[in-house]
Amino acid sequence: MSFSHLSCDQLAYWLEMQPREVNVIDIRDRASYEQGHIAGAMHLDNNNVEEYIAKTNTNHPLVVCCYHGNSSQGAAEFMSSRGFKEAFSLDGGFEEWQRHPFHSNGEK
Repeated sequence: MSFSHLSCDQLAYWLEMQPREVNVIDIRDRASYEQGHIAGAMHLDNNNVEEYIAKTNTNHPLVVCCYHGNSSQGAAEFMSSRGFKEAFSLDGGFEEWQRHPFHSNGEK
């Protein structure tokens, strides 16, 4: 199993234009997450990852968001190995998400 890359434009399309069941997780530190995150994203860290995996439908796409799109690649690979059929790393991470015009509609 492996992961794929996903652009911010594609995620915005999935969330805004073509609503579908998409799991979005944010692996940044809690303070950064609380200052702002993609609407509907769940904060995930070592303390809640196993519970999240156990309770989440692995048939729905999973998008991993970090700061710049680097750490999310390893996390997406890990989540893929744990049974998520479609795992994506968000290219550019939350920093890129904030630069796009759509972020005001899809961000806390």
